[in-house]
Amino acid sequence: MESAAALAVELGIWSEVADFYRRASELYNECGRSQPASDALAKGARALEDAKPEDAIAMYTDACSLLEEDGKENMAFDLYRAITNVYIKLEKYTDAASFLLRWAVAANKCNALHSQCKAYLSAIIVYLSAHDFKQAEQCYNDCCQIDTFLSSDQSHCASKLLSAYREADVEEIKRVAKSSTVSNLDHMIIRLARKLPTGELVAMEVNSLENGEALDEDDLT
Repeated sequence: MESAAALAVELGIWSEVADFYRRASELYNECGRSQPASDALAKGARALEDAKPEDAIAMYTDACSLLEEDGKENMAFDLYRAITNVYIKLEKYTDAASFLLRWAVAANKCNALHSQCKAYLSAIIVYLSAHDFKQAEQCYNDCCQIDTFLSSDQSHCASKLLSAYREADVEEIKRVAKSSTVSNLDHMIIRLARKLPTGELVAMEVNSLENGEALDEDDLT
C-alpha cells in the first residue's frame, strides 16, 4: 500500500495518495503497530501539503491521534510542528494556536517541560499575529495557571510582549520579538514574531480592548 501511494505521488494522483496511505495506516494499526501507522499518515500528509493542504492537515491530525492514544506523545512532536506550519501557511492562526496548545498538553504528559513552555509562548505569538490581542492575553493568563510556565523565560518574554502591546510601544515589541527566547522557538514562529507588530492594527486592538473595559465600568455604575 505504501509503495502504491509512493507511485501515486510520482504520478500526481492526489486522491489515491491519501487513500493508499490511509489504508496502509489501517493495516499497521490492525497489527497493533501505532508508530508505523502514524508514519504512513505522516508520509501522506507531507506529500499532500502543497497540492491538498486541507487533506494534509486531516492526515497529520490523525497521525497525532494514533500516537496520543498509544501514550507516545513524545514521538509526535515533529507532527505537531508540521501541522502548525501548514495552518500558518494557510493563515489559519486560531487553528495553529489551538494545535500549539495541544502540543503543550502532550509535552506535559511526557515531562518535556521546556517544549511545553515554548509551545505556550508560540501560541501567544500566533494570536498576536492574528491581531487578536484579547485572545493572546487570555491565553497568557490561562497558561500562567501552570507553575512550570509561570516561572519560565517564555512566560517573562510573553509578559513583556503583552505589556508592549498594551502601551502600543512598537520599538519594545520589535525588541522582545528579537530576543533570544523567541529566537529559540521554531522557525515558523520566529518568522511571525519578526513581523510584529502589524502597524496601526496593533494600536486599534489595544484601544478597542481599553474602550470595552471602560464601557463595562459604565455599565456597573
